[in-house]
Amino acid sequence: MSNDSPPPSGDPSGHEHRPNWGSAYPSTPPAGGQYPPAGQYPPPPGYGYGYQPPKHPNATTAMVLGIVSVAGGLLCWLPLFIAPFAWFMGTKAIRDIDESRGAQSGRGEAMAGKVLGIIGTVLLVLALAVVVLLIVLTFTVDDFWDEDY
Repeated sequence: MSNDSPPPSGDPSGHEHRPNWGSAYPSTPPAGGQYPPAGQYPPPPGYGYGYQPPKHPNATTAMVLGIVSVAGGLLCWLPLFIAPFAWFMGTKAIRDIDESRGAQSGRGEAMAGKVLGIIGTVLLVLALAVVVLLIVLTFTVDDFWDEDY
């Protein structure tokens, strides 16, 4: 009869190795055979977010102004007048964040404010062009507003 069973697993020292499934504590003692004193374990890997730099104070403001200008501009034309301010504040915040070399965050919000400010400014220019065109046509074309064709 041949013995086809696999060789016994485990440490050559005779101790059975158990996997450390999800435990925050090591299953084997660290090198040197001593554990650190109680309460001085480092945090387990994968927890926490580390250091987050503070947001630039104008990043959120630029994003909110951009959202209000575009969304409000679709309902009525008056909020479109704040779009250039969103564009300006977003551009300035992005420049400040880039110059801070990681000391400030919020670049995504500032970029959203800048882009929405550009979109709102384009809509504002188009709306003003239509108003100017209507005024010019009113004074230059006779019976422009008459409904008789």
